[in-house]
Amino acid sequence: MINTKKFGDEMKALGFDFYSGVPCSFLKALINYAINECDYVMAANEGDAVAVASGARIGGKKSVVLMQNSGLTNATSPLTSLNFTFKLPVLGFFRLRGEPGVKDEPQHELTGQITEKMLALMRIEWAYLAEDEQAASEQLRQATIHIEEGRTFFFVVKKGTFGDVKLNPQPLKHVANIKLKKSSGKQTLPIRTQALKAISGLADQETVLLATTGKTGRELFEVEDKPNNLYMVGSMGCISSLGLGLALARPDKKVIVIDGDGSALMRMGSFATNAYYQPENLLHILLDNNAHDSTGGQSTVSHIVDFASMAATVSYPVALQVTSLVELEEAIIQWKNMSQLTFIHLRISQGSPPELGRPTVKPFEVKERLIKFMA
Repeated sequence: MINTKKFGDEMKALGFDFYSGVPCSFLKALINYAINECDYVMAANEGDAVAVASGARIGGKKSVVLMQNSGLTNATSPLTSLNFTFKLPVLGFFRLRGEPGVKDEPQHELTGQITEKMLALMRIEWAYLAEDEQAASEQLRQATIHIEEGRTFFFVVKKGTFGDVKLNPQPLKHVANIKLKKSSGKQTLPIRTQALKAISGLADQETVLLATTGKTGRELFEVEDKPNNLYMVGSMGCISSLGLGLALARPDKKVIVIDGDGSALMRMGSFATNAYYQPENLLHILLDNNAHDSTGGQSTVSHIVDFASMAATVSYPVALQVTSLVELEEAIIQWKNMSQLTFIHLRISQGSPPELGRPTVKPFEVKERLIKFMA
């Protein structure tokens, strides 16, 4: 059995001090250590945890993801289309539930049988974490080499590997919405390109723009390609979690997340996580055209969602609904001046420019230049 405190301190000495995860009863010792000793973000689901950790990694943190293997199914999207595509490595630990030959709950049976195959298919390098402390330390050093070479690495942890760690008192802070404002102005429904021009025009050299997957990133590239932009591909629904991790890791930079209605609907639990951690340097903008524009214009159900009220309900300090580009620009300027986690919802029209291209810069190159920009 490994002394969890000693092992965690060794990880910290190697630079791994930012964690995000979802609780697992068999991995609780390491989770308790992370909560007690490091920066830990309580994610709503495993995919969000991977995205949060990835954002922190862009911000210069060596980040760690904690989950049980059933969470691999939820985390598959960011692990394959964010971490692999952007060459954005994280270190992961998960408890092997449904281990063949070990009695466990029925819902873990199939996942336990296919976990190794899932990791191999996702091209994630991994190893069973040794129960001997010296061997585990050597494994950790080898994993660090993989991370530094740009490759995600996961440890599979068997029951009884980690010794107990008592969770320190965990006082939860109370957060609340301070301002909810809905415009009474005429709904103008600007096109997305116009909204992106307005946002990009207000992004100075201390501001990072993160654009969600699909036409949003593609249009932002054509509007103005800058080293402080990141165009997400895949990982749908993960953009605000990526922004949260980056904002927490780099409080000296302002971070603007440009979300879409389909993306936001896919992982709405992230709203609550963002609101709880409340990074003052994060602005979450939702451009809502009530459609999946990049797949043919199929409708979303965003027309029945009051996003500003929802953001206020989960305690975004400031939640705004604007109806025009002028109001959008005013709201962005307000956020820049007051530095408070803010959500802005703007309804836009459907459609994109004809012959819309794709970024000519490869995803991992976009990530690398963003890291250089922030340095």
